[in-house]
Amino acid sequence: MTGVFNGGPLALAHLVLGLVLGAWTLLFLFRIVLTWYPQVNLNQGAMRLIGWPTEPLLVPTRRLIQPIGGVDVTPVVWVGLISLVRELLVGQQGLVTQLMLSHGPVA
Repeated sequence: MTGVFNGGPLALAHLVLGLVLGAWTLLFLFRIVLTWYPQVNLNQGAMRLIGWPTEPLLVPTRRLIQPIGGVDVTPVVWVGLISLVRELLVGQQGLVTQLMLSHGPVA
C-alpha cells in the first residue's frame, strides 16, 4: 500500500489516535465556548454532537472539581488532560511516534 498507511498498523494507530484526540479536544473547546451561552441546550439538534461525547467525562469530573466563582472549569481540565495524552502518544516525542520511527520504513 502507498500513502498514509505505509507504516502498517502503527502508522494507522498513530493517525487514528491523533485524529480522535484532536477531535475530542475540539469538542471540549466548543464546550468551553458554550459555557458563555447557558441558554444553549446540548440535548437538542446538532448540539448533541458536542454534548454526547463530552458529558460522560464531565459528570464525574464535576463531582471532584466544583465550579469556581460559578464557572464550570471541568472542560478546561479535560482539554489539558487530552492535550497531554495526545502529546505523550502521538506528539513529536510520543510513544507511538517513537515506535514508528524505531521500526523504520516498511519495504
